[in-house]
Amino acid sequence: MGALAAPGPALAADPALTEEQAIAVFVAHPKVASWLDRYPPDPTTEATVADGIWTVNVWSGEAGQIATGTLDDATSVVLEAWTGPQVAWRMARGGEGAFGGSRINSYPIWLGFCAAFLLGLVDWRRPLSLRNLDLVVLLSFSVSLWFFNRGDVFTAMPLVYPALVWLLARCLWVGWRDRASPGAAVWPVWVLVAATVFLAGFRVGLNVRASNVIDVGYSGVIGADRIWRGQSPYGNFPLQDELPPCGPADAAGEIRDRIQTNGRCESGNPRGDTYGPVAYLAYLPGYWAFGWTGKWDSLPAAHATSIGWDLLCLLGLALVGRRFGGPRLAATLAFAWVAWPFSQYTSNSNTNDAIPPALLVWGFYFVTSPVARGAFTALSAWTKFASLLLVPLWSGYPEARNDRLRGRFVAGFALATALAFFVLALEPSVLHAARVFWERTISWQVDRESPFSLWGWGQYRAAGLPDLAWAQRVLQVLLVAGALALWRWPRHRSPLRLAALTGAMLIGFELVLTHWFYLYLPWFFPFVAFALLAPRTLAPPPDPRAQERQPVTPVAA
Repeated sequence: MGALAAPGPALAADPALTEEQAIAVFVAHPKVASWLDRYPPDPTTEATVADGIWTVNVWSGEAGQIATGTLDDATSVVLEAWTGPQVAWRMARGGEGAFGGSRINSYPIWLGFCAAFLLGLVDWRRPLSLRNLDLVVLLSFSVSLWFFNRGDVFTAMPLVYPALVWLLARCLWVGWRDRASPGAAVWPVWVLVAATVFLAGFRVGLNVRASNVIDVGYSGVIGADRIWRGQSPYGNFPLQDELPPCGPADAAGEIRDRIQTNGRCESGNPRGDTYGPVAYLAYLPGYWAFGWTGKWDSLPAAHATSIGWDLLCLLGLALVGRRFGGPRLAATLAFAWVAWPFSQYTSNSNTNDAIPPALLVWGFYFVTSPVARGAFTALSAWTKFASLLLVPLWSGYPEARNDRLRGRFVAGFALATALAFFVLALEPSVLHAARVFWERTISWQVDRESPFSLWGWGQYRAAGLPDLAWAQRVLQVLLVAGALALWRWPRHRSPLRLAALTGAMLIGFELVLTHWFYLYLPWFFPFVAFALLAPRTLAPPPDPRAQERQPVTPVAA
């Protein structure tokens, strides 16, 4: 018998399915078939196989790619099936840990926050009061989030608007009447304070131990790094595709780590420079304390920044409540912030979305100082641009027609704006830096498409969804007109009225956004909470005009 030949390298087995069979299995999947029924028949298809897994893509004329997914070659089982917005938007595919980590999205913790929020704030003596209904509405966004976490964007997004409209109407009602709703929490102040301290500590631990950092928080760290290195953040963020790779592929097969033009290996985030300059300046303390490795790793600087601004908002609300309503309102507002699950959802996602409301809360605390009020308005507006709508309203306190105080507000706004935009002077040409800022931020945001609102569904009109862009334009015009009207109306602006109309303006901004998300809810929450939970009688702050008129008593030598 002759000698056996040495074994050679194993040959890859032929796939069990042909390309046509793989496509047929995928398009017959119930989810895919239901979506394809919305489009003309005979779409364009493609299937490729690697390591025993087929990847199938489906296109339909001008609509572009309408489905994608994978299936196992050996078993013909569809492993993934993405349709509609899930094709281009990974965040539309669901997953309870995608934002904030799995812990905050778990039933025990989320429902625990909801229960604490209701138990601590409900007026048990008036169970059917508007105040209690308002609390339920503030929690009702959880229903929409439940559908979002399951990848059902077309059910999740419409469920947001009834709650937003209700809160808008309530804030306008309180602002028009300048009178709070009856009712109050029944717990003693010390109980609310103790619960607030406990929940605040629990929230910090939850962020440190069981949270993630999405691209928004990552962009803050990158921006702080660029500023500290003497660059404007705009146009200088690390790229992902055009440069040589210097790291492994992630779970999606993408290589994020690239050798940047500065010679450093950094994880890409090319569209992270879309926020105002304060959104990056606010990360400098965390960056100084923890640095940045250049990679999208655990990013302790982002965690520290998120926790810090969350606590600043909490402290500001307590001081605002103390100033305008005494210890009970201080305890109520602070507790409302720490118990409301969406403020922790933002903290656990480690984004910059607690920064604008925190700055506005502190501006509200210093409301009797026109310069401070203008400065905090500017800092909030140049973090995320929604607060620009508040300039007419906030410029006229306590009387809309006091031009001298309004001039001081403008001076404070201008000074803070100049300080924020010094980052553009870090570039050789300020004019070029300003143009890049405009193109990377406001211009890009205005033209942005997104499936996360009713207004962005026009891109799926081939699938039978409505194009409501015309309605969005009408509402946007009404919102701007309403903001401008607040330059002179109402003439008298009490703290309650200012808070209620502030909440209304910020809610209105979110109502007309094309790209909306749950992380934006804390933008308006502090002022909605003030307007809806304040007692019937508030202590007015000192009138700055009265202070100006007060005669000066000469001091004896």
